[in-house]
Amino acid sequence: MTEPNDSPTDPVDAIERDWHRERPDLAVSSIAVITRIRRTAKLLQLRRSRLLRGLGTDDATLDLLSTIRRSGPPYELTPGQLAERTLVTSGAVSQRLTLAEAAALVTRRTSARDSRSVVVALTPAGLDLLETTVTALFADEEATLAGFDAADRSAFVELLRRYLDSLGSPEE
Repeated sequence: MTEPNDSPTDPVDAIERDWHRERPDLAVSSIAVITRIRRTAKLLQLRRSRLLRGLGTDDATLDLLSTIRRSGPPYELTPGQLAERTLVTSGAVSQRLTLAEAAALVTRRTSARDSRSVVVALTPAGLDLLETTVTALFADEEATLAGFDAADRSAFVELLRRYLDSLGSPEE
């Protein structure tokens, strides 16, 4: 925390300083970390949304197509596998599939192995959109980290991993 007489170095320091002044009885040092994480997340999400919108897609579609692509050739999964791997409900997967199928990004067909199950596959258009999108997205994300060397990145990863682990899972 900045000391009361120190000049803030950024707006978050000012917030922390003001709360310390107004409520000296509270531990407010979490502001220095949590508020920066929240602001970082918001800026990264805005940047990502703009980039995806410019490429003609969105987070939900990217998540769906990426999950199928990461499964490896022949780039097919069942709706159940998609729900499990995307960590969204089967209803959300169904909505995503309906939109992606209408846009000719995926197809649904009866499984050759089990006529009771459905297989979702990437279409050539879906694969093309995904490849273009991830190429641009990963380049943009890499650019946001350009000022950090390998040691900085490793430290980020370790600290964020520990912090996420300490928060538990969303189901808890």
